[in-house]
Amino acid sequence: MRTYRPLTSEERYALSALRKQGHTQAEIARALERHPSTISREVRRNSKDRSGRVYRPSLADDYARWRRARSRRNQRFTTEDWATVVAHLRLGWSPEQIAGRFRRAGGLHISHETIYRYVWHDKRRGGTHYKQLRQAGKKRRKRYGAYDSRGRLAGKRHLSERPAAVEARTELGHWEIDTMLGKRRPCVVTLVERSAGYVMIGKLKARTVAELNRAHALKAWTQLPQQPAASRVPAFGSP
Repeated sequence: MRTYRPLTSEERYALSALRKQGHTQAEIARALERHPSTISREVRRNSKDRSGRVYRPSLADDYARWRRARSRRNQRFTTEDWATVVAHLRLGWSPEQIAGRFRRAGGLHISHETIYRYVWHDKRRGGTHYKQLRQAGKKRRKRYGAYDSRGRLAGKRHLSERPAAVEARTELGHWEIDTMLGKRRPCVVTLVERSAGYVMIGKLKARTVAELNRAHALKAWTQLPQQPAASRVPAFGSP
């Protein structure tokens, strides 16, 4: 069984151009690879005067969207439906959780975008439903024209700027340091000498400068023997 598929905006413009050239509905249907009844229905329902004499593609798009918005598939939600949604918002549920749980339970079919639109519309009217959202009290700072430092360290040089001797690993004394966080938040710090491949590993209670300095002062490091150059594993961040 073939299902009906509405015309796209591009097809409507092509239909209008072919009509102006004097082509029949059957010829237009063959050109657009559509059934003739689809072309006939489109012209009859979406023409300016509903008679089919004046067909404008932009206006036809508006008619089609308006009709689709008022279809039974896009039925309006009742006051009781919104009361149920608001009750769950007050329980701390997010719009995504509400939409997903209702859909899984086979009850109210609503998307989280619709819930958000309802909440922000309520706020514009002076309502307080937006305060039930989890991020309602979060302060956001506009960054227009300001330097964005997120994900950047002040004064840190890029790897491409390091000296050639460091890049080629031709002299001792150049170390790479890295930290790693585990599942339960313990922090491990590693120091790798780039030329010799010498590795020092220590455990930190927190990923802070003070804790790193404390571990360095106590020399709380596990030292791994130097590996032969042929079997040496490159350090993190090395080329």
